[in-house]
Parts: sequence; structure tokens; C-alpha cells
Amino acid sequence: MLEVRNLRVQYGAAPALWEVSLTIADGQLVCVVGPNGAGKTTLVNAIAGLHRATSGRITMAGRDMTPLASHRYCGAGIAIVPEGRRLFTRMTVRENLEIGSCTPAARKDRERSLEYVCTLFPAVRDKLDAVAGSLSGGQQQMVAIGRALMARPRLLLLDEPSLGLSPLIVQTMFRAIREVNAAGTAVLLVEQNVGKALAIADHAYLLEEGRIVADDRPAVLFDNPHLRRAYLGVVAEP
Repeated sequence: MLEVRNLRVQYGAAPALWEVSLTIADGQLVCVVGPNGAGKTTLVNAIAGLHRATSGRITMAGRDMTPLASHRYCGAGIAIVPEGRRLFTRMTVRENLEIGSCTPAARKDRERSLEYVCTLFPAVRDKLDAVAGSLSGGQQQMVAIGRALMARPRLLLLDEPSLGLSPLIVQTMFRAIREVNAAGTAVLLVEQNVGKALAIADHAYLLEEGRIVADDRPAVLFDNPHLRRAYLGVVAEP
């Protein structure tokens, strides 16, 4: 469904991604892990159309996305939950969610999508008329994910959904991600919580200094000594 080939992204003269390639099949859950500054957010933003590619190609369902304007990506079935949530804090939760259903097709299913989000996150149902800025960090993350789902995407991009959340809310987030994926939505998960990301992914990529340095089934990457030492704090026994 999604194919990224030899993607390069620069900030001015500074390169951020070097020849990055990855694929996501229909209904697949893929994670990208790596250290701070590796280029994970740049990669997600490029796939969402928020950063222009210097070279390379992003293809969605056979359509070359790289020359398109950013707002066309949503209509192609791509929705993003950005790092830091970026809600409209002075608007109500309901208004924030409805903004997500911006395409004509999504608007037709707005009520059904809203019910789906409230079923996925029961805490959101009780806060629909509350100002988004009054919610806890975990509740705001639920709204951010819900807003993206209101677009009825084929591919959901998640950038650090567990960042700054309590362990209990992190469990809720990962449960919801699994449920969304099980319902048929493909997911690209960028996450520093390597253990949890690998536990739910079908395939995983390791990004370091703007390059993909490894990709495989999560169980295989989990046994990679470099990854275990660098990201899980596990030192192999002599």
C-alpha cells in the first residue's frame, strides 16, 4: 500500500534522511524505532506531506505522492497524530474531533466515526463538550488519535504516542492502537518505547542518523545485540 523509496529530506543544507526505504502493506502495523535525533519525526512528517522530499518517492496505493500539496495527503488516505498532540486547546473536544473529518467522504460518516472514537476511548465521550485544553495529557492524546481516525484513514501515522504519559495511559494507548489495526487500518508507529512497539508490530525498522540500519520481524530485531544494548539497556552475558 505505502512504499517509500530512497527518500532524502534536508533542512536547508543539512540532511535529515538519507536514502530511506520502507513498505507498509494493507492492514500491517509497522514500527520505526531509534534514538532521539535519528530522523523519526522527519520521516513521519515526510510521509504525511508536511516535509518535502529532496529526492526519492513516496507512493500510496500506486499513486506518487511526492509532487502533491500537503493537504492532498489526507484525501489519499493518510492521517497523522503528531508528536505533542497539537490540539486546538480553546475549542471543545467535539470540535477538535470534527475537524478531522474534513474530506467529503469523511464528513458523510462523521457521526459513525465519532461513535467509533468514543467506543475506542470511553473517557472521550464524557468530555465532548469540554474545552480540549482542560483535559489531562492522556485524554488529549486520545483526542489527537480520535481526530486522525475521524478522517477514516487507510494509513494512520503515530509519532511518539506514549511520550510523557503515565504507564497506565500508555497501556491504554497501545491497546487502542492494536484495536485500530485489527479493524483494518494500517499503522506506522514511531516510538521510543522500543519494547512495547516491537511487541505489537508486524515489522520493524531501526533508524539511526537518518538511515535505516536494520529491518526485520520484531522478534529478530529484539534479539539484535546492538538494539538490546542501546535501546533496552540489556547487556549480553559473556
